[in-house]
Amino acid sequence: MTLERITPRRTRVGLVAGGLGAYWPQFPELLPQLQASARRVAERLSALDCEVVDAGFVSDEREGAAAAEKLRVADCDLIIGFLTTYLTSSMLAPVAQRSGSPVLLLNLQPTEAMDHANFDTGAWLAYCGACPLPEMANAFRRVGVEFRSVSGYLEDERAWTRVERWIKAAGVRAAFRHGRHGLLGHLYPGMMDVATDPTLVTAQFGGHVEILEIDDLRVRVEKVTDDETKARMDLAKEIFELDDSVVEEDFAWGARVSVALDRLVEDFSLDTLAYYHRGLDGETHERVGAGFILGASLLTARGIPAAGEFELRNSLAMLVMDRLGAGGSFTELQALNFRDNVVEMGHDGPAHLAISARRPLLRGLGVYHGKRGWGVSVEFDVKHGPVTLLGLGQERDGRFTLVASEGEVVPGRLLEIGNTTSRVDFGGNPGEWTDAWSAAGVNHHWALGTGHRVPELEAVADLLGLELRVVRV
Repeated sequence: MTLERITPRRTRVGLVAGGLGAYWPQFPELLPQLQASARRVAERLSALDCEVVDAGFVSDEREGAAAAEKLRVADCDLIIGFLTTYLTSSMLAPVAQRSGSPVLLLNLQPTEAMDHANFDTGAWLAYCGACPLPEMANAFRRVGVEFRSVSGYLEDERAWTRVERWIKAAGVRAAFRHGRHGLLGHLYPGMMDVATDPTLVTAQFGGHVEILEIDDLRVRVEKVTDDETKARMDLAKEIFELDDSVVEEDFAWGARVSVALDRLVEDFSLDTLAYYHRGLDGETHERVGAGFILGASLLTARGIPAAGEFELRNSLAMLVMDRLGAGGSFTELQALNFRDNVVEMGHDGPAHLAISARRPLLRGLGVYHGKRGWGVSVEFDVKHGPVTLLGLGQERDGRFTLVASEGEVVPGRLLEIGNTTSRVDFGGNPGEWTDAWSAAGVNHHWALGTGHRVPELEAVADLLGLELRVVRV
């Protein structure tokens, strides 16, 4: 029995290469060389886990317009224009304008440098992709298209690392454009910072927010069989270490709710889920609300981020980190440790099991702090090493912002209270970092992911049209 990740829609990358057709009769060996370079670019792109829609090689503005139409119909998440040599801006402007997709221009010459002693004009022209780049930048600006580029040479790994960032960012943008985000229950009373207008999500990111009732889950819980519950408990025993505090009845209830959550996600085709329900005096809805943590953690590990406390923006931030390959666990501040110069942070509730430093623990809780209910909760420390925090803030005018900070999870004593907890060193005084982080406009929950991801988040912010605020001390 295994926990299988979902297979998200593959990022669709359009590719068009081009050069000035007037060169072909003048330098017969040039076009075949440029076309070979274009094939190599297509090969490298295909190796980056994306679907490549190749519109071919264009030599004038009419062929550019035909390529633009092909890529428009393909509904690409990112279009890459490969500048193999000089070409006019009129050849790529239609591609940029008609598709509605972000465009990345590649200037990758054949090798690190020309062989000056042996090159003639035709050989030089194969290295002339830089020549039209300022022209493209100016033309794109004047026609109202955002400009971005990567320059290097065909086998330049530094350049391909930058290309991969743009493809990952395009995958995040696609996850939002095509996403369906569940919002179940109601606001946690009093938390003004987490309230989010679902229409603003669709307006700024695309996608759809599905409003769900606690009864949408309750009716599915009631249909889960004992055999299905036992199978889910067996799966949980393989994934988690069970603490002696786990009560069998609570464990079984969490497993039953977990099966129902899977069905809820499948029935509504959800890509994320944010939830909260208070309930009263042990009635059914309160019990359902208290049974989320096991199933929500399993969903998050499968690539369907789930966040408690009705924190829609945090489930979206978790989605960004997950699609970047960083995990992304539900997190808030816990305490500051001025002796060790670390910030202690984590959260009760769902966690991203893929970034645990050890086998995650299921701990039984007699009470959920600040919430009604009881049951099992997930406890672990995030893998030690570099990490990135990502929050999705919101301004007074409704604009979303990305807020990020890079640090390092370091070893040390942790609380054992059924929470994910990490000691994060930000390279400075923890009090000063906390003041700067709070002043950046982040809400009080965020996603904690592995690796230093700010360069990737810069690309994400560019494609989403958001401001990225990076907090450093």
